[in-house]
Amino acid sequence: MKLPINFYKPLAIGAPAPVRELPVVPERMIHFFPPHIAKICAKVPNMIEQVDVLLGNLEDAIPADAKEAARTGFIEVAKATDFGSTGLWTRINALNSPWVLDDINEIVANIGDKLDVMMLPKVEGPWDIYYLDQLLAQLEAKHNIKKPILIHALLETAQGVNNVTDIAAASPRMHGMSLGPADLAASRGMKTTRVGGGHPFYGVLEDAREGVDERNFYQQDLWHYTVGRMVDACMANGLKAFYGPFGDFSDPAACEAQFRNAFLQGCLGTWSLHPSQIAIAKKVFSPDVDEVLFAKRILEAMPDGTGAVLIDGKMQDDATWKQAKVMVDLAKMVAQKDPALAEAYGF
Repeated sequence: MKLPINFYKPLAIGAPAPVRELPVVPERMIHFFPPHIAKICAKVPNMIEQVDVLLGNLEDAIPADAKEAARTGFIEVAKATDFGSTGLWTRINALNSPWVLDDINEIVANIGDKLDVMMLPKVEGPWDIYYLDQLLAQLEAKHNIKKPILIHALLETAQGVNNVTDIAAASPRMHGMSLGPADLAASRGMKTTRVGGGHPFYGVLEDAREGVDERNFYQQDLWHYTVGRMVDACMANGLKAFYGPFGDFSDPAACEAQFRNAFLQGCLGTWSLHPSQIAIAKKVFSPDVDEVLFAKRILEAMPDGTGAVLIDGKMQDDATWKQAKVMVDLAKMVAQKDPALAEAYGF
Protein backbone atom coordinates (compact mmCIF):
# COMPACT_ATOMS: atom_id res chain seq x y z
CA MET A 1 0.00 0.00 0.00
CA LYS A 2 1.03 3.61 -0.50
CA LEU A 3 1.94 5.42 2.71
CA PRO A 4 -0.23 8.50 3.35
CA ILE A 5 2.78 10.82 2.96
CA ASN A 6 3.30 9.56 -0.61
CA PHE A 7 -0.31 9.15 -1.71
CA TYR A 8 -0.55 12.45 -3.58
CA LYS A 9 2.95 12.48 -5.02
CA PRO A 10 3.32 11.98 -8.79
CA LEU A 11 4.44 8.46 -9.69
CA ALA A 12 6.88 9.66 -12.35
CA ILE A 13 9.26 12.60 -12.59
CA GLY A 14 7.51 15.25 -14.67
CA ALA A 15 4.02 13.76 -14.36
CA PRO A 16 1.21 16.14 -13.32
CA ALA A 17 0.28 16.28 -9.65
CA PRO A 18 -2.64 13.97 -8.79
CA VAL A 19 -6.02 15.59 -8.20
CA ARG A 20 -7.09 15.97 -4.57
CA GLU A 21 -10.78 16.49 -5.29
CA LEU A 22 -12.85 15.33 -8.24
CA PRO A 23 -14.36 18.13 -10.33
CA VAL A 24 -18.10 18.79 -10.06
CA VAL A 25 -19.35 18.09 -13.57
CA PRO A 26 -22.57 16.57 -14.93
CA GLU A 27 -22.08 12.89 -15.70
CA ARG A 28 -25.67 11.71 -15.87
CA MET A 29 -24.96 9.42 -18.78
CA ILE A 30 -21.80 7.91 -20.25
CA HIS A 31 -22.76 7.42 -23.88
CA PHE A 32 -20.85 4.67 -25.66
CA PHE A 33 -19.96 4.77 -29.34
CA PRO A 34 -18.01 2.25 -31.49
CA PRO A 35 -15.13 4.21 -33.05
CA HIS A 36 -14.47 1.67 -35.82
CA ILE A 37 -17.77 2.53 -37.51
CA ALA A 38 -17.29 5.66 -39.61
CA LYS A 39 -21.02 6.34 -39.93
CA ILE A 40 -21.38 6.60 -36.15
CA CYS A 41 -18.16 8.60 -35.72
CA ALA A 42 -19.59 11.18 -38.13
CA LYS A 43 -22.46 11.73 -35.68
CA VAL A 44 -20.18 12.53 -32.73
CA PRO A 45 -20.28 16.34 -33.18
CA ASN A 46 -24.09 16.22 -32.93
CA MET A 47 -23.97 13.90 -29.92
CA ILE A 48 -21.85 16.33 -27.91
CA GLU A 49 -24.73 18.67 -27.09
CA GLN A 50 -27.01 15.78 -26.13
CA VAL A 51 -24.85 13.93 -23.59
CA ASP A 52 -22.63 14.64 -20.59
CA VAL A 53 -19.91 12.10 -21.45
CA LEU A 54 -18.91 10.48 -24.74
CA LEU A 55 -16.95 7.24 -24.47
CA GLY A 56 -15.09 5.63 -27.33
CA ASN A 57 -15.41 1.91 -26.69
CA LEU A 58 -12.41 -0.30 -27.53
CA GLU A 59 -13.30 -3.44 -25.54
CA ASP A 60 -16.39 -5.69 -25.49
CA ALA A 61 -18.70 -5.37 -28.52
CA ILE A 62 -15.68 -4.51 -30.72
CA PRO A 63 -14.71 -7.54 -32.87
CA ALA A 64 -11.13 -8.77 -32.52
CA ASP A 65 -10.35 -7.88 -36.13
CA ALA A 66 -11.62 -4.31 -35.56
CA LYS A 67 -9.64 -3.49 -32.39
CA GLU A 68 -6.94 -1.48 -34.16
CA ALA A 69 -9.50 0.32 -36.32
CA ALA A 70 -11.48 1.26 -33.19
CA ARG A 71 -8.36 2.66 -31.50
CA THR A 72 -7.39 4.63 -34.60
CA GLY A 73 -10.94 5.85 -35.09
CA PHE A 74 -11.20 7.06 -31.51
CA ILE A 75 -7.93 8.99 -31.74
CA GLU A 76 -9.00 10.59 -35.03
CA VAL A 77 -12.39 11.62 -33.64
CA ALA A 78 -10.80 13.05 -30.50
CA LYS A 79 -8.25 15.06 -32.50
CA ALA A 80 -10.85 16.47 -34.87
CA THR A 81 -13.55 17.38 -32.34
CA ASP A 82 -14.03 20.17 -29.81
CA PHE A 83 -15.88 18.48 -26.94
CA GLY A 84 -16.42 21.67 -24.96
CA SER A 85 -17.92 20.81 -21.57
CA THR A 86 -18.72 17.24 -22.61
CA GLY A 87 -16.41 14.67 -21.03
CA LEU A 88 -14.22 12.50 -23.28
CA TRP A 89 -13.63 8.96 -22.03
CA THR A 90 -12.46 5.68 -23.47
CA ARG A 91 -12.85 2.08 -22.35
CA ILE A 92 -9.58 0.32 -23.11
CA ASN A 93 -9.19 -3.43 -23.47
CA ALA A 94 -8.61 -5.62 -20.43
CA LEU A 95 -5.12 -5.77 -18.93
CA ASN A 96 -4.73 -9.43 -19.97
CA SER A 97 -5.50 -8.69 -23.63
CA PRO A 98 -2.99 -8.30 -26.48
CA TRP A 99 -4.34 -4.86 -27.39
CA VAL A 100 -4.19 -2.97 -24.11
CA LEU A 101 -0.59 -1.71 -24.22
CA ASP A 102 -1.13 -0.15 -27.65
CA ASP A 103 -4.43 1.30 -26.42
CA ILE A 104 -2.77 3.07 -23.51
CA ASN A 105 0.43 4.13 -25.29
CA GLU A 106 -1.16 5.47 -28.45
CA ILE A 107 -4.07 7.23 -26.76
CA VAL A 108 -1.91 9.08 -24.23
CA ALA A 109 0.68 9.96 -26.89
CA ASN A 110 -1.89 11.37 -29.31
CA ILE A 111 -4.77 12.78 -27.22
CA GLY A 112 -3.61 12.63 -23.60
CA ASP A 113 -4.41 16.29 -23.00
CA LYS A 114 -7.99 15.87 -24.28
CA LEU A 115 -8.85 12.62 -22.50
CA ASP A 116 -10.60 12.99 -19.14
CA VAL A 117 -11.09 9.40 -18.00
CA MET A 118 -9.81 5.96 -18.96
CA MET A 119 -12.23 3.16 -18.07
CA LEU A 120 -10.48 -0.06 -17.05
CA PRO A 121 -12.53 -3.25 -17.51
CA LYS A 122 -12.55 -6.37 -15.37
CA VAL A 123 -10.66 -4.88 -12.42
CA GLU A 124 -9.84 -7.69 -9.99
CA GLY A 125 -8.01 -5.82 -7.24
CA PRO A 126 -5.94 -2.74 -6.38
CA TRP A 127 -2.95 -4.23 -8.22
CA ASP A 128 -4.70 -3.54 -11.55
CA ILE A 129 -5.10 0.12 -10.57
CA TYR A 130 -1.45 0.33 -9.40
CA TYR A 131 -0.26 -0.92 -12.80
CA LEU A 132 -2.33 1.51 -14.86
CA ASP A 133 -1.64 4.36 -12.44
CA GLN A 134 2.12 3.96 -12.79
CA LEU A 135 2.02 3.51 -16.56
CA LEU A 136 -0.16 6.57 -17.06
CA ALA A 137 2.19 8.68 -14.93
CA GLN A 138 5.18 7.58 -17.01
CA LEU A 139 3.39 8.34 -20.28
CA GLU A 140 2.05 11.67 -19.01
CA ALA A 141 5.60 12.68 -18.13
CA LYS A 142 6.97 11.46 -21.46
CA HIS A 143 4.36 13.32 -23.50
CA ASN A 144 4.18 16.43 -21.27
CA ILE A 145 0.52 15.92 -20.35
CA LYS A 146 -0.58 18.72 -18.03
CA LYS A 147 -3.69 17.18 -16.45
CA PRO A 148 -3.78 13.67 -14.93
CA ILE A 149 -5.98 11.17 -16.74
CA LEU A 150 -8.40 9.65 -14.25
CA ILE A 151 -9.21 5.94 -13.93
CA HIS A 152 -12.73 4.53 -13.81
CA ALA A 153 -12.91 0.89 -12.69
CA LEU A 154 -15.43 -1.51 -14.17
CA LEU A 155 -16.72 -3.92 -11.53
CA GLU A 156 -17.53 -7.13 -13.39
CA THR A 157 -15.88 -10.08 -11.64
CA ALA A 158 -16.54 -11.84 -8.36
CA GLN A 159 -12.98 -11.11 -7.23
CA GLY A 160 -13.42 -7.45 -8.10
CA VAL A 161 -16.55 -7.21 -5.95
CA ASN A 162 -14.69 -8.97 -3.14
CA ASN A 163 -11.92 -6.33 -3.35
CA VAL A 164 -14.11 -3.33 -4.09
CA THR A 165 -13.04 -1.27 -1.06
CA ASP A 166 -9.32 -1.71 -1.79
CA ILE A 167 -9.89 -0.85 -5.45
CA ALA A 168 -11.64 2.40 -4.50
CA ALA A 169 -8.74 3.44 -2.25
CA ALA A 170 -5.94 2.40 -4.63
CA SER A 171 -5.03 5.78 -6.16
CA PRO A 172 -5.89 9.49 -6.15
CA ARG A 173 -6.33 8.98 -9.88
CA MET A 174 -9.54 7.01 -9.20
CA HIS A 175 -12.65 8.64 -10.65
CA GLY A 176 -15.27 6.04 -9.77
CA MET A 177 -16.77 2.68 -10.68
CA SER A 178 -19.48 1.22 -12.86
CA LEU A 179 -21.37 -2.04 -12.49
CA GLY A 180 -20.74 -4.53 -15.31
CA PRO A 181 -23.65 -6.94 -14.84
CA ALA A 182 -23.15 -9.25 -17.84
CA ASP A 183 -19.54 -10.26 -17.15
CA LEU A 184 -20.21 -10.28 -13.42
CA ALA A 185 -23.11 -12.69 -13.92
CA ALA A 186 -20.80 -15.02 -15.84
CA SER A 187 -18.05 -14.70 -13.24
CA ARG A 188 -20.48 -15.56 -10.44
CA GLY A 189 -22.11 -18.42 -12.32
CA MET A 190 -25.47 -16.65 -12.23
CA LYS A 191 -28.22 -18.29 -14.27
CA THR A 192 -29.16 -15.33 -16.49
CA THR A 193 -28.26 -14.12 -19.96
CA ARG A 194 -29.68 -10.62 -19.44
CA VAL A 195 -27.53 -7.48 -19.52
CA GLY A 196 -28.65 -5.64 -16.41
CA GLY A 197 -32.17 -5.42 -15.10
CA GLY A 198 -34.18 -8.02 -13.25
CA HIS A 199 -35.18 -11.60 -13.97
CA PRO A 200 -38.73 -13.00 -13.87
CA PHE A 201 -37.64 -15.99 -11.78
CA TYR A 202 -35.82 -13.96 -9.10
CA GLY A 203 -38.31 -12.87 -6.48
CA VAL A 204 -40.27 -13.57 -3.33
CA LEU A 205 -43.46 -15.62 -3.25
CA GLU A 206 -46.23 -14.43 -0.96
CA ASP A 207 -47.04 -16.71 1.98
CA ALA A 208 -49.74 -19.29 1.40
CA ARG A 209 -53.13 -18.40 2.82
CA GLU A 210 -55.90 -20.84 3.64
CA GLY A 211 -58.62 -20.83 1.05
CA VAL A 212 -56.62 -18.67 -1.41
CA ASP A 213 -55.07 -20.44 -4.38
CA GLU A 214 -53.32 -17.53 -6.07
CA ARG A 215 -50.20 -16.12 -4.44
CA ASN A 216 -48.46 -12.92 -5.51
CA PHE A 217 -44.87 -13.12 -6.71
CA TYR A 218 -42.72 -9.99 -6.29
CA GLN A 219 -39.79 -9.72 -8.68
CA GLN A 220 -36.58 -8.58 -6.96
CA ASP A 221 -33.46 -6.71 -8.12
CA LEU A 222 -30.56 -9.05 -8.92
CA TRP A 223 -28.06 -6.20 -8.53
CA HIS A 224 -29.22 -4.51 -5.32
CA TYR A 225 -26.47 -6.00 -3.14
CA THR A 226 -23.65 -5.30 -5.60
CA VAL A 227 -24.73 -1.72 -6.29
CA GLY A 228 -24.91 -1.11 -2.54
CA ARG A 229 -21.37 -2.42 -2.00
CA MET A 230 -20.06 -0.38 -4.90
CA VAL A 231 -21.75 2.82 -3.72
CA ASP A 232 -20.40 2.38 -0.18
CA ALA A 233 -16.84 1.86 -1.46
CA CYS A 234 -17.06 4.86 -3.78
CA MET A 235 -18.67 7.31 -1.36
CA ALA A 236 -16.31 6.32 1.46
CA ASN A 237 -13.41 7.30 -0.79
CA GLY A 238 -14.89 10.38 -2.45
CA LEU A 239 -15.51 8.61 -5.78
CA LYS A 240 -18.51 8.41 -8.10
CA ALA A 241 -20.67 5.30 -8.54
CA PHE A 242 -22.49 4.49 -11.80
CA TYR A 243 -24.94 1.91 -12.98
CA GLY A 244 -23.73 0.15 -16.11
CA PRO A 245 -25.52 -1.12 -19.21
CA PHE A 246 -29.18 -1.98 -19.61
CA GLY A 247 -29.35 -4.22 -22.64
CA ASP A 248 -33.06 -4.38 -23.49
CA PHE A 249 -33.56 -1.35 -25.73
CA SER A 250 -37.16 -2.40 -26.41
CA ASP A 251 -38.27 -1.86 -22.78
CA PRO A 252 -37.76 1.78 -21.79
CA ALA A 253 -40.00 1.42 -18.71
CA ALA A 254 -37.81 -1.34 -17.27
CA CYS A 255 -34.70 0.66 -18.15
CA GLU A 256 -36.03 3.69 -16.28
CA ALA A 257 -36.96 1.56 -13.28
CA GLN A 258 -33.46 0.06 -13.11
CA PHE A 259 -31.80 3.46 -13.49
CA ARG A 260 -34.03 4.87 -10.74
CA ASN A 261 -33.16 2.01 -8.39
CA ALA A 262 -29.48 2.79 -8.92
CA PHE A 263 -30.09 6.53 -8.46
CA LEU A 264 -31.93 5.97 -5.18
CA GLN A 265 -29.08 3.77 -3.95
CA GLY A 266 -26.55 6.53 -4.59
CA CYS A 267 -25.37 6.22 -8.20
CA LEU A 268 -24.67 9.54 -9.89
CA GLY A 269 -25.15 8.37 -13.46
CA THR A 270 -25.39 5.44 -15.81
CA TRP A 271 -24.38 4.18 -19.24
CA SER A 272 -26.41 4.80 -22.36
CA LEU A 273 -25.81 2.28 -25.14
CA HIS A 274 -28.65 3.42 -27.38
CA PRO A 275 -29.80 6.97 -28.19
CA SER A 276 -33.20 6.23 -26.64
CA GLN A 277 -31.56 5.77 -23.23
CA ILE A 278 -30.10 9.29 -23.17
CA ALA A 279 -33.45 10.93 -22.35
CA ILE A 280 -34.16 8.30 -19.70
CA ALA A 281 -30.82 8.98 -17.99
CA LYS A 282 -31.44 12.73 -18.10
CA LYS A 283 -34.84 12.29 -16.51
CA VAL A 284 -33.59 10.05 -13.70
CA PHE A 285 -30.18 11.55 -12.86
CA SER A 286 -30.77 15.30 -13.25
CA PRO A 287 -30.90 17.31 -9.98
CA ASP A 288 -34.45 17.50 -8.67
CA VAL A 289 -36.08 20.84 -9.50
CA ASP A 290 -37.54 21.40 -6.00
CA GLU A 291 -34.19 20.58 -4.37
CA VAL A 292 -32.37 23.02 -6.65
CA LEU A 293 -34.87 25.79 -5.92
CA PHE A 294 -34.48 25.20 -2.17
CA ALA A 295 -30.67 25.15 -2.49
CA LYS A 296 -30.82 28.51 -4.26
CA ARG A 297 -32.77 29.92 -1.30
CA ILE A 298 -30.02 28.74 1.08
CA LEU A 299 -27.33 30.48 -0.98
CA GLU A 300 -29.38 33.66 -1.17
CA ALA A 301 -29.95 33.65 2.62
CA MET A 302 -26.24 33.03 3.37
CA PRO A 303 -24.28 34.95 0.69
CA ASP A 304 -20.88 34.38 2.31
CA GLY A 305 -21.58 30.83 3.51
CA THR A 306 -21.21 31.61 7.21
CA GLY A 307 -23.57 31.71 10.17
CA ALA A 308 -26.95 30.01 10.40
CA VAL A 309 -30.46 30.82 9.20
CA LEU A 310 -33.93 29.32 9.43
CA ILE A 311 -35.70 28.52 6.15
CA ASP A 312 -39.19 27.00 6.37
CA GLY A 313 -38.49 26.16 10.00
CA LYS A 314 -35.30 24.22 9.20
CA MET A 315 -31.86 25.33 10.33
CA GLN A 316 -29.27 25.88 7.61
CA ASP A 317 -25.59 26.42 8.39
CA ASP A 318 -22.22 26.38 6.65
CA ALA A 319 -22.42 22.60 6.09
CA THR A 320 -25.76 22.78 4.30
CA TRP A 321 -24.51 25.85 2.41
CA LYS A 322 -21.73 23.68 0.95
CA GLN A 323 -24.25 21.02 -0.04
CA ALA A 324 -26.47 23.68 -1.61
CA LYS A 325 -23.57 25.15 -3.58
CA VAL A 326 -22.65 21.73 -5.01
CA MET A 327 -26.30 21.21 -6.01
CA VAL A 328 -26.64 24.65 -7.62
CA ASP A 329 -23.28 24.44 -9.40
CA LEU A 330 -24.23 21.05 -10.85
CA ALA A 331 -27.67 22.34 -11.85
CA LYS A 332 -26.06 25.27 -13.66
CA MET A 333 -23.88 22.87 -15.66
CA VAL A 334 -26.87 20.66 -16.49
CA ALA A 335 -28.86 23.76 -17.48
CA GLN A 336 -26.26 24.64 -20.13
CA LYS A 337 -27.14 21.40 -21.92
CA ASP A 338 -30.89 21.38 -21.22
CA PRO A 339 -32.95 24.54 -21.88
CA ALA A 340 -36.10 23.05 -20.34
CA LEU A 341 -34.32 22.31 -17.07
CA ALA A 342 -32.63 25.71 -17.17
CA GLU A 343 -36.07 27.32 -17.16
CA ALA A 344 -37.34 25.04 -14.39
CA TYR A 345 -34.27 25.76 -12.26
CA GLY A 346 -34.72 29.50 -12.81
CA PHE A 347 -31.39 30.12 -14.58
